[in-house]
Amino acid sequence: MGSLKKLHSNKAGKVGLVILSIFIFIAVFAPFIAPHNPWVPGTPFLSPSWGHPLGTNDIGQDIFSELIYSARISLLIGFLAAFVTLVIGSLIGIVSGYYRGIVEEVLMGFTDVFLLIPSLPLLIILVAYLRPSIWIIILVIGFMGWEDEARIVRSQVLTVREMGYVEASKAIGTKNKIIMFRHVLPNVMPIILAKFILSVAGAMLTEAALSFLGFGDPIQKSWGTMLHYAFSMGGFVNNFWWWYLPPGLCISLAVLGFTLISFSFEEKADPRLRRMIQQ
Repeated sequence: MGSLKKLHSNKAGKVGLVILSIFIFIAVFAPFIAPHNPWVPGTPFLSPSWGHPLGTNDIGQDIFSELIYSARISLLIGFLAAFVTLVIGSLIGIVSGYYRGIVEEVLMGFTDVFLLIPSLPLLIILVAYLRPSIWIIILVIGFMGWEDEARIVRSQVLTVREMGYVEASKAIGTKNKIIMFRHVLPNVMPIILAKFILSVAGAMLTEAALSFLGFGDPIQKSWGTMLHYAFSMGGFVNNFWWWYLPPGLCISLAVLGFTLISFSFEEKADPRLRRMIQQ
């Protein structure tokens, strides 16, 4: 609750929250906002008009309706992939930071191995091998993006575990599991939330990159797949800006919104950052 209050009191957080709220509203109420069914073909390559505000694509589907429905898949992939990242990264970060010793060495060594792997080429190989679908994309992005979160959470836990109330809990014989999730976790939650929000933006960008390269789910509509078809069907060559520019702008605005919200949480988690901003 304190993090949400801080978010409302931060100008950047307010702007990010407004942007994110608009996109979530569009995604939830897409059937009521879209003027056409985005899967129904019609006259191809129509220019923008009152009937088709962003024209039509190569098979006559309304681009504006596509853009609205695509918000659903892009946001869904972003949130679910980031949730997978949050669970893995937070768990490894908390356990390695709390136990130290051999546990820390093994978990951080495992994390370092993942950090050395070039993520995008491996993502392309995995998605192509496992058959493109939104669920495969979510799992692959989530399993390949937790390393930074694990290291950042661990660094916070190293500080929290030395605090007096944690030492007191150990002294009275409280179980380590209870200390980690009742005392340590709440104190690192602001940085976890900040990384989660930023991971949503990263997952959306990764999905857009994969879809643009032709590795997205062909039966789903996302902003990345819109860019893919705009490129492969001559939208860029023929300068059909109404086809490729709107999804690119939506991706950029959504990432900006998530980044501003993440910055607000980081400001709460790090007093030094807050003092720098005030100066």
